[in-house]
Amino acid sequence: MKKTNQNERLGRVGGQAVIEGVMMKAGDRLATACRHSDGSISVHHSSFVSMRKKHKFCNLPLLRGVINFIEMLKLSMTTLTASADAMLEGEELVEGKFEKWCKEKLHINLSDVLMTFSMLLGVLLSVVLFIYLPRLCSTLLLRLFDDVHAIWIALVEGVAKVGIFVAYLALASLLKDMRRVFAYHGAEHKSVACYESGEELTPENAKHHTRFHPRCGTSFMFVMILLGVLVGMFINLIFPGLADAKFGNLIYMAIKLLILPLVVGLGFEFIMYAGKHDNVLVRALSAPGLWMQRITTKEPDEEMLECAITALKCALPDEFPDFDEKTYDRSPKVLPLEEVAEDMAEDAPCDTLASEDAPCETPASEDLPTDTPNDTL
Repeated sequence: MKKTNQNERLGRVGGQAVIEGVMMKAGDRLATACRHSDGSISVHHSSFVSMRKKHKFCNLPLLRGVINFIEMLKLSMTTLTASADAMLEGEELVEGKFEKWCKEKLHINLSDVLMTFSMLLGVLLSVVLFIYLPRLCSTLLLRLFDDVHAIWIALVEGVAKVGIFVAYLALASLLKDMRRVFAYHGAEHKSVACYESGEELTPENAKHHTRFHPRCGTSFMFVMILLGVLVGMFINLIFPGLADAKFGNLIYMAIKLLILPLVVGLGFEFIMYAGKHDNVLVRALSAPGLWMQRITTKEPDEEMLECAITALKCALPDEFPDFDEKTYDRSPKVLPLEEVAEDMAEDAPCDTLASEDAPCETPASEDLPTDTPNDTL
């Protein structure tokens, strides 16, 4: 049997762009590197053990994709919160009266409540944008034409869903802060690509690598949308009169939500396969997701690449044991007292600091102005 030489680095490390930084995950290790306004880089180390490692049945095909999806949503929110806290480190935050009242009287942290509310709002927005609105577009087709085949209804829904997804990302990329996050996203991809190629992991080498990666979350979301189109076709074929039925759209949405775990599981299996294989079929199926990354990733600058490399090397301490977290630290350095004294000696006027090798020459008394008071000399 012919053996294939597989790159052992493929799929070993993954990451996520955060606020002014990058999170890298390798196994159970997580390292989040954030760049501060003074040029310094702070690294937050943590660990995360997946349910797939704790329980064998959680690693079954399809089921592992659902578990991974839930865990990554939770991990993303935790990481974003940690990066926001890192950016505010050293700044004194003033609590409002209402926030203090909630903490003292109700024992509730208002920031945690707002985060939970934002997550629920995000889920609701996703359901409305990517399930309800596309379905509404397909039902409008029935009102314009008679005897529309179920497949055409599903195709219109799919086109609408893709259009909404692209428009959503394009509008987000217009925001200045999001463009910086997308640039850090590009830095994450370039660093991972440089590492997986086996090339020395430096900003100079990483910037020449691609910012598009087949295991990206953007590709995963696009694969899920395409799978959702196929699922929609089957639902419309099995229940052809659902679009005309009373509460038909609500029933259709309920069916789509019930089938969502299956779609997530299939999408995860494909993304994992695409990340470790390179052939014509994989490239063809991965192409739409990679095209979408032209929106969600931007070309990073050198400082962003340094930040991503710091996170990656810190997540792999066994491979980079000699790496110092401060390698790419651009913050003002505090000099030792000896160096400070030497710098002062070089620049200081003669009357403030003298040495034996260069004695000060005191001007003769006759050269001094006659009107100078004696108490100044």
